[in-house]
Amino acid sequence: MRERINLYSKYGLFITSILFITFGVLRQEHWVVLKKAINICFECIGLG
Repeated sequence: MRERINLYSKYGLFITSILFITFGVLRQEHWVVLKKAINICFECIGLG
């Protein structure tokens, strides 16, 4: 019984993460993250 609950929770979290990733890609959030990463890198190097 405990193994079944553990299995359901694993697959439930996996499906939820796939849905959130898909939602983020559809909203083009990956470009926002990329811009922030570039800005942080430029600030650390001292180019910006």
